[in-house]
Amino acid sequence: MKKFSLALAATTTLLAANSYAADTTSTLDAVKERGYVNCVIGNSFPGFYSLNKAGEWQGMDIDMCRGVASAVFGDASKVKFLPVQWAQSFTSIKSGKGDILSKGMTWTLSRDSAQGLDFLDTYFYDGQGFMVRKDLGVKSVKELNGATVCVLTGTSSELNIADYSRANNLDIKTVVFDDSSVRNTAFFNNNCDALTNDKSGLAAQRSAAPNPNDYVILPETISKEALSFAVKQNDSEWANVVKWSFAAMVAAEEFGVNSQNVEKMRAESQSPVIRRLLGVEGDLNTGLGLPQDWAYQVIKNVGNYGEVYERNVGTDSVLGLDREGTLNELWTKGGLMYAKSFR
Repeated sequence: MKKFSLALAATTTLLAANSYAADTTSTLDAVKERGYVNCVIGNSFPGFYSLNKAGEWQGMDIDMCRGVASAVFGDASKVKFLPVQWAQSFTSIKSGKGDILSKGMTWTLSRDSAQGLDFLDTYFYDGQGFMVRKDLGVKSVKELNGATVCVLTGTSSELNIADYSRANNLDIKTVVFDDSSVRNTAFFNNNCDALTNDKSGLAAQRSAAPNPNDYVILPETISKEALSFAVKQNDSEWANVVKWSFAAMVAAEEFGVNSQNVEKMRAESQSPVIRRLLGVEGDLNTGLGLPQDWAYQVIKNVGNYGEVYERNVGTDSVLGLDREGTLNELWTKGGLMYAKSFR
């Protein structure tokens, strides 16, 4: 009996050790061995993640992941996109199925501390709003007393609307959905008085409406929504790769480097900061476990932050969002986009 107990204890210890080893396997090593990055996104959010007519993924979240692939492999195509429902967002990362979560996810305390994730950087500052039919005659959210509002379940939007309704003595009734496309269809079929989401999302949904001019986004913004990407908790090596890939985009815009002039800047710039950024001198890559030209590859293949913004959500995109005067401007222009030092 004693020998059996010792054998059982030894087996249990071995299994625990193997489990610990599996849990602490370097994501960066796994990505390099696999040959591509697994990026968890949603089903469709125009401007952030959606399929174009050629069946290719496009959007800001897509470019975030392509930037990481460029840093690791020098090839923006070395990424696999995994669209999941909202409820599977966190488990997809915790289980190891996905390497990066980039799907218009708001960075909150509870998500950062209780979901097994580490949120790294904010790539789009947003806020929650409401959209209604013009013929409803509503000019303010505070006129929605007793209204029904379509909302995606399990999101910060669902919690925010409950707080706002309570604080303003509004008897708002939520109609919840698991799938954003079903939610949108319900709203456009007049099954709810209003639709609530981040304002960028409302702009996307309005653009996809059968008659966009029949709808109006109300002026109030009832929350702060810092759309951010996340990775599995306690994997600092991989977290560093992801957050510095994004930082390279922001720094490049600040220093006037873009996908069109990056070759020339790499060959001719005498700026020590730009030369370090583009891998001409220094060894900033060694601590990241990446090739010396990793940031150059990000900028060449994906572009700087301004290019990514304008291409996907800017004034000439389907969303038509003006960046000027918003928090998404560079810090030098009064915004919050600020890359840490490349030193």
